[in-house]
Amino acid sequence: MPASPTRNLVTGGAGFVGSHLVDRLMEAGEEVLCLDNYFTGRKENIARWIGHPRFELIRHDVTEPIRLEVDHIWHLACPASPIHYQHNPIKTAKTSFLGTANMLGLARRVGARLLLASTSEVYGDPEVHPQPESYRGSVNTHGIRACYDEGKRVAETLCFDYQRVHGVEIRVARIFNTYGPRMLPDDGRVVSNFIVQALRGEPLTLYGEGAQTRSFCYVDDLVEGLVRLMNGAHPGPINIGNPGEFTIRQLAELVRAAINPSLPFTTQPLPQDDPLQRQPVIDLARTELGWEPTIPLQQGLESTIADFRARLEVAP
Repeated sequence: MPASPTRNLVTGGAGFVGSHLVDRLMEAGEEVLCLDNYFTGRKENIARWIGHPRFELIRHDVTEPIRLEVDHIWHLACPASPIHYQHNPIKTAKTSFLGTANMLGLARRVGARLLLASTSEVYGDPEVHPQPESYRGSVNTHGIRACYDEGKRVAETLCFDYQRVHGVEIRVARIFNTYGPRMLPDDGRVVSNFIVQALRGEPLTLYGEGAQTRSFCYVDDLVEGLVRLMNGAHPGPINIGNPGEFTIRQLAELVRAAINPSLPFTTQPLPQDDPLQRQPVIDLARTELGWEPTIPLQQGLESTIADFRARLEVAP
């Protein structure tokens, strides 16, 4: 008899990254329970699977316990952009702490393996560059970003304590800046900001002089890394990101060249606690997962811009 498909719970499954992961799992013939409270998730992101016999959509908030029978838990639920996670910082912290505790409790009860979508924000405004997994970070514990940064740090702590105390199988991914189709136009992240401004014919806003750096990983590359981590033997934490480092001004120039080269730049002061540098060391992902990103920034921007153009109904 053929093996039955793996039963996957994807929290935050209607969100930007979660919906791409749902696509990947469904296309692989697996069963998917998509759980989302629609704070930043959107039903249209997973509309193609509604009604499919291997897909189930559950409206639920992870801060409340839930009982399900699953094999793998992909715990992605938590707003990831500063505009959204600072909107209700106490709820953001509770989502990371209580939500992760609830999912680990579920994993323990049913013997499931749990993958935590942690973040490069655990490194804070780093004093070590680029950032290896061994770097312990420089986070402002009482700043406006702490609800997310510290929330993810304690989520990692819970995972490793559940592993040590209860033998729960865990996988921890530290995700660096990710972009691609289905990003929210108003999420305040730099890629979506520049694309939306350019498509609307507005000046592109740089914070400071745009000299701060980021590393941008296309969402398909990220999902491949997450799948390899879940199916591999290393518990993590493992950095999943693109080690190509760009200044924010370089990104703005790429977007401007692709949409409207005549657009001007405008500048604003740097936000509080905004990291000046961010670049992953991915040696561990290369050796343990055989993974590294394959999609260059310019190529990924093309499909991302096309997706925004279609959703904003802006003519080429």
